[in-house]
Amino acid sequence: MPFYHALGNIPHKRHTIHKSPEGNHYYEQLFGTVGFDGMSSLLYHVHRPTQVKEIVGAKDVAPKIAIEKNMRSLRLHGFNVAPVADHLESRKAILVNSDLQIILSAPTAKTVDYFYKNADCDEMIFIHKGTGKLRTFLGSIDFAYGDYLVIPRGMIYQLEFDSADNRHFIVESHHPLYTPKRYRNWFGQLLEHSPFCERDIRRPQNLETHDEKGDFRMLIKKQGMLHEMIYATHPFDVVGWDGYNYPYAFSIHDFEPITGRVHQPPPVHQTFETKAFVVCSFCPRLYDYHPLSIPAPYNHSNIDSDEVLYYVDGDFMSRNDVAAGHISLHPAGIPHGPHPGAMERSIGKTQTDELAVMVDTFKPLQVTEEALKIDDGKYYKSWLE
Repeated sequence: MPFYHALGNIPHKRHTIHKSPEGNHYYEQLFGTVGFDGMSSLLYHVHRPTQVKEIVGAKDVAPKIAIEKNMRSLRLHGFNVAPVADHLESRKAILVNSDLQIILSAPTAKTVDYFYKNADCDEMIFIHKGTGKLRTFLGSIDFAYGDYLVIPRGMIYQLEFDSADNRHFIVESHHPLYTPKRYRNWFGQLLEHSPFCERDIRRPQNLETHDEKGDFRMLIKKQGMLHEMIYATHPFDVVGWDGYNYPYAFSIHDFEPITGRVHQPPPVHQTFETKAFVVCSFCPRLYDYHPLSIPAPYNHSNIDSDEVLYYVDGDFMSRNDVAAGHISLHPAGIPHGPHPGAMERSIGKTQTDELAVMVDTFKPLQVTEEALKIDDGKYYKSWLE
């Protein structure tokens, strides 16, 4: 995030001696992105963060592609993904390209006995069902229904859940996730016309520092492989840190929709951006207020992007027969728009209660074997009258 945060005990100057009350050295680590050009934070560890005792092995977790070059609109029934105890094993990639993976997950175990690091991707975890805590070596964040958890690559973390009923919509991005640049001034501050502001961002708190030696299991995802290592010290041994690179939470319920006299295009719903895709939040809002307005979206062609919509809650006015947990894919190259009757039904309506997350990618998406397991097989015909 483009604003400063600090927790715990840090020295007055960076790259200088920092000792414990007992006179032991703390060990500084630069936690940075994009070489030395992106967001970074400086961490101070009780122990050297480099102590690997054992490399246990690795397993291939790359998604299995079923359709490499897709030209069919799909509707996937996301809640048909079976729950799995472990939060990593529960992740099922459904749509992928070289920039991202779109994943569904339904973990049931409240805790795990390992720490996790994604060395390839920033992660955006949308919480559809369940509550819990994101624990990281930079502090913790409580989460609940409607939260986006944005976790930078390289972050060591654990997810703890309050119950077994959890559903997540996840995007793993090979590019850093940022707030839209058109909503920021040249200092990085979110502007007055932004649909959310820094006050809505929940940063890590309650830094926990463990001074423990032993065998600590670490799972690291890199290049489609999940590597297992044993570390000699507890990964959460940070006594203090400061900087701009850290996880945060933002609730979709804090997104303030932008409306107009006539129908507004999808960019007004934009929440996050990368070089390769954007994420938008469709939230309850007043409809267009021109006396002749048509609230339903106009038909449009996805010439340069594949569009993925994850339906969260409410009545999505442009669609017939969609429910919570459904995912639609509208591939580039063919037009799509309101289902038959949806445009006519929308006329005269004053508001919508829809809640959805959209991902628009600039490269075509490949369809995985996991996606075909939950595909209804007939969505592409749903515009026939």
